[in-house]
Amino acid sequence: MNDGDGVLIHATGSEQALSRLLARLESEPPPLARIESIETQSISDDLESTAFSIKDSLLGENRTRVTADACVCPACREEVLNPQERRYRYPFANCTHCGPRFSIVKEVPYDRARTTMADFSMCADCEAEYRDPADRRFHAQPIACSVCGPSIWLEKATETPFTVERTEQAEVIAATVQLLDQGAIVAIRGLGGFHLACDATNAEAVHRLRTRKARFGKPFALMARDLEATRRYCHVSSLERELLESSSAPIVLLRTRGTNGLPEGLAPGLKVLGFMLPYTPLHLLLTQEMDRPLVMTSGNLSSEPQITAVEEARTRLTDIADAFLMHDRDIANRIDDSVVKVMAGRSRMLRVARGYSPASTPLPEGFEKAPSLLAYGGELKSSFCLIKEGAAIMSQHQGDLEDVATFDDFQHNLKLYTAIYDHRPEILVADRHPEYLSTKLARADAERDGLPLLEVQHHHAHIASCMAENGLPLESPPVLGIALDGLGLGTDGTIWGGEFLVADYQSSRRVGSLKPIAMIGGVQAIREPWRNTYAHLVESIGWKTFTERFSDLPLFDHLSGKPLAILESMLASGVNTPLASSCGRLFDAVSAAIGLCPDSALFEGQGAMELETLAEEWLASSEVEGPAYPFAILPIGEPTLPRIDPTPMWHALLDDLHAEVPAGLMAARFHRGLADAVFEMTTIILAEMGPESRITTVALSGGCFQNSLLLESLLALFESKGLRCLTHSRFPSNDGGLALGQGVIAAATHLADQKQDVAGK
Repeated sequence: MNDGDGVLIHATGSEQALSRLLARLESEPPPLARIESIETQSISDDLESTAFSIKDSLLGENRTRVTADACVCPACREEVLNPQERRYRYPFANCTHCGPRFSIVKEVPYDRARTTMADFSMCADCEAEYRDPADRRFHAQPIACSVCGPSIWLEKATETPFTVERTEQAEVIAATVQLLDQGAIVAIRGLGGFHLACDATNAEAVHRLRTRKARFGKPFALMARDLEATRRYCHVSSLERELLESSSAPIVLLRTRGTNGLPEGLAPGLKVLGFMLPYTPLHLLLTQEMDRPLVMTSGNLSSEPQITAVEEARTRLTDIADAFLMHDRDIANRIDDSVVKVMAGRSRMLRVARGYSPASTPLPEGFEKAPSLLAYGGELKSSFCLIKEGAAIMSQHQGDLEDVATFDDFQHNLKLYTAIYDHRPEILVADRHPEYLSTKLARADAERDGLPLLEVQHHHAHIASCMAENGLPLESPPVLGIALDGLGLGTDGTIWGGEFLVADYQSSRRVGSLKPIAMIGGVQAIREPWRNTYAHLVESIGWKTFTERFSDLPLFDHLSGKPLAILESMLASGVNTPLASSCGRLFDAVSAAIGLCPDSALFEGQGAMELETLAEEWLASSEVEGPAYPFAILPIGEPTLPRIDPTPMWHALLDDLHAEVPAGLMAARFHRGLADAVFEMTTIILAEMGPESRITTVALSGGCFQNSLLLESLLALFESKGLRCLTHSRFPSNDGGLALGQGVIAAATHLADQKQDVAGK
């Protein structure tokens, strides 16, 4: 039976038979099982019956983990495509090895009555399978078939009211495929929400989808029917194949095969495409009928959360979709597609969601007695983290909390996780930034519930997240953390984003950074990258010198057309020009100088992604590498800290612009120069601290480490010096992993305080 602690088995037999049972539990678990521990004890009960039975679940405090949704398994796939099977072409086939889990659960323990399948009574055939221990659908809670389970239908949005066609399932699929073939945009209700789909080879349909959805520039995800179809358009390594075909079935970012016949509008300015394979029978049936990939992007307006409900889709997607492929199995919990990228030979999570979340991770040694706590994460790419009984439970990707609907969904999921995991936090944790909505919510919740609130510095949380993911014990010596990202509030009240920290789980000390440069207009500098270019040029060489030496450059003409007098006045007065040691803004400044999206960034990190693409293309196609751009390392500021100063880099880059050096070569020289500067700074810091510091480990975190070229260059440099280098894999290096770091810092602080109290007594 299931109880609050997990699976409870009462077994009787010979000692040899019981030993064999225990061994097989560990060596032959079901495909989706993850055994955290097996505890045994002898009992005196006389079990008279030798029949195997599963008893009703026991209610009580829940300590079990809710399973993530899983891709359709090979057995169900074969069944759905086999005309001899009774679930032939049934869009909701599943078994104990696959299918919906988290997306349908309302309460725990996980039984059918507590899921959105409760409204569907099993037919006699499904009931027989459900009760048969020899059947792979034995106690599969979402079990269903075309007789008793959910069904699909097609609604066309060309008329008001909607034209609803409830026909045979196969006819609905055929009609949907016909619409896609004709260039229509179809809203498809899937596993964790709606997708917007169109033919990915149809440039006009792709453009129309971008326009209607107001998703300008940001890459679209694609779905191909199988691995062979994916390989027509992209290179697929053995590890990438493993990820694509795994039970988690994430979107995997793949290098394109040059001219592959797909429209540029799928991923403008980039040479990678995000592909996934069909992960439900519904998607399988759709893609089987098409020899071309489909765009499969989230069903929402740009920046809003994915829509899950039928009525909401009819209202909010009617101006985007030409038709709706609906089904009547409710979605209890919204969940996006996960995104993975292979870098330096390992899979790296960029977004943790379907197939991976909820993710329960045992905390490192020393955290066994960590208190129950709730960490609220950051503002962008947000997620939250529950810590309970020595394990961290990370939520799925929530999105950017600046959007009202996303913030509402964030609060809904906080309540959901609290209920599912019977979680009663003793401590709340948030980012130190007072304007983050997650921080404001944490403060309000702490005041309401009378709970202590710990506010954690942003970049310390990044480094602690990396340490915890890599299993560093609580009492480990400090690491040198390198946090490169967009921005976070520093302990001195300024904006940080290119930091070198000596850190353990309890504390961190800033020992170096990038040189702070003004963000002219504050957050407007993120939206308009040319502002960063101008600020860097003014700081590095001065506008007068730039004018005298480089007035013949297109960059000069471009910047001269901006309201420079106003910007000059802002810099002189210090009005709305906060200093930021941000690596993300440095990438923006360089990409805009080279001519990549200088006027406006259509999404966060656009310039950096395009700059990385240019560099990788150049390095892959040219034998000319050129020297890395030079950076200086100077003692700057009060108190004096070593800072990476980009002034020499700007002189070299402007000379290259003047000499009309190819943009790809400039991008490559910048990446290598930055990696060299970070490595040199690390070497200087460690040398100044001396061997008594005991630091032999470097931890890399922050969104800039989603850049393959930067990450791989630094790993090679650190390896050459014999340093151990920790990086992210299971959780994102971006702010999606921030909550884990907040949680372990709060837990370590609490445990240290307890230890001190005991020592004081």
